[in-house]
Amino acid sequence: MRDMLQPGTVLRRRYRIEAAIGQGGMGSVYLAEDLRLEGRKCAVKAVRIDPNIEPALIAELQHQFSREASVLARLDHPNLPKVSDYFTEDELDYLVMDYVAGKNLKELMDEARRSGQFLAEAEVLSWARQLCDALEYMHSQDPPVLHRDIKPSNIKLSPSGLIKLVDFGLVKLLSKDMSQTITVLQGRGTAAYTPLEQYGEDDSHTDTRSDIYALGATLYHLLTNTPPADARQRFLNPESLAPPRQHNPAISESVERALIAAIAMHPDDRPSSVAEFRDMLFTTETLSRSPDAKRTNQASTFELIYNNWAWFAAAGAAALIGLIASLLS
Repeated sequence: MRDMLQPGTVLRRRYRIEAAIGQGGMGSVYLAEDLRLEGRKCAVKAVRIDPNIEPALIAELQHQFSREASVLARLDHPNLPKVSDYFTEDELDYLVMDYVAGKNLKELMDEARRSGQFLAEAEVLSWARQLCDALEYMHSQDPPVLHRDIKPSNIKLSPSGLIKLVDFGLVKLLSKDMSQTITVLQGRGTAAYTPLEQYGEDDSHTDTRSDIYALGATLYHLLTNTPPADARQRFLNPESLAPPRQHNPAISESVERALIAAIAMHPDDRPSSVAEFRDMLFTTETLSRSPDAKRTNQASTFELIYNNWAWFAAAGAAALIGLIASLLS
């Protein structure tokens, strides 16, 4: 990006840039020090507007950015970084949010793959539960807020074990009557995680089910070490999508069904809400395969035997007597 900020640059006389920590087609993300709040680190996202468009349109886009960034600043959820400031300086729009330390899920997945292993299903599902909570919160806003760029590299695992959906780069607000949509920062997402309806200039058909697709594709990748075939490839060749268990047989059948449903090509074939997708992921069959659930089931069995020891003893004695009688006859 030609507008990369150099370390030491101070924005708005408050945010001193320390290093670039991410870069994409629409801008860059920096680690910065908040000079007003000593010791606070923050992430500053610089958003580039095409300088070749009409000046009037640039002003309109900047006004739109400010209006919609204020919506993001009102979001308050433990699995989302808090947006604390937004401003325009030198024809760039900036979004300031909490800096989240730790590795992103792509890094953790890559480490597992290099060692010839898969991430444990129980661990990935624990992350999935937190992501579902965050998306359900975003989708419940009035109007609903879509993320539109969910992928492993945009999800961080903090040192405390908390999952954070860190990049608001493609957040989108849906109008109540669905007749128009408003995009905070233009972009198209990453192919492997992007539903077909999000391609092209007219993506007015995107809704909360588009985020469900991206979440399903993300979980598919985390559990298999292999990204799913992208939507355009699947449109041309429906057989190009391999079932998750073909890559990793340890995946529960119920989890596989949930993932395939989430990344269905047509939105109507996907779960209608994040809550429905979460219910599909966390069925009794799925939970019974997790180590914690197995310990719980074993404990329940022991408790049942302990509380009914007399009945079990009598039944065992009767069976033994019947066996002896049959042998003596």
